[in-house]
Formats: sequence, C-alpha cells, structure tokens
Amino acid sequence: MDKLAGLKEILALDPKNSFARYGVAMELAGRGQIDEALAEFDTLLTNDPDYTAGYFMAAQTLAKQQRVPEAIQRLKDGISCAARTGNRHALSEMQGMLDELDR
Repeated sequence: MDKLAGLKEILALDPKNSFARYGVAMELAGRGQIDEALAEFDTLLTNDPDYTAGYFMAAQTLAKQQRVPEAIQRLKDGISCAARTGNRHALSEMQGMLDELDR
C-alpha cells in the first residue's frame, strides 16, 4: 500500500485526523495534484484552524503555482494562527515568506 492510500484509509476511519489530512495534502502536492492538495489543506484548516503548518504549506503550494495573492492571504492567516498558538518559529518562517512575496 502506498503512503497516500494508507493516509486515506486513516481518514476513512477518522475524517478529522489532522495529521493524516496534512499528510494527504502534502502527498498530493508532491504528486502535482495541486487542486486536490489545496482542497485537503482547506478541509484541514476548517476542521483544525490551529494546525499552523497547514497554512505555511498551503501558502508554499500556492506560491509555486504563481498564485501569489492567495499565498499571501494564507500566510497572513497562518501568522495570526502562529501568534494565537504561540508558535514563534512558524510565525518567523511565514513572516519571512510573506516579506518575500509581498514586495
């Protein structure tokens, strides 16, 4: 069984498993299935708005697709999340990316 199939099996049993949902999104992005990956990131962040890494990786996925305004919005949302949850490292990384994109 490949990684994606295993993660989807976990989600079939527990659709709100944030770690598995994030894994599916990342696996899809890595396979070039961008729209599907972004849909998984959306579901992840709807179900678990404090999953900080989801914002950052969604922003990176969007930026790679030249969807800069959407990436900027994800970063702003992620920075708010990181501030809210006290994740200074993620906040710093996302702020750095935002500074690069928002010139």
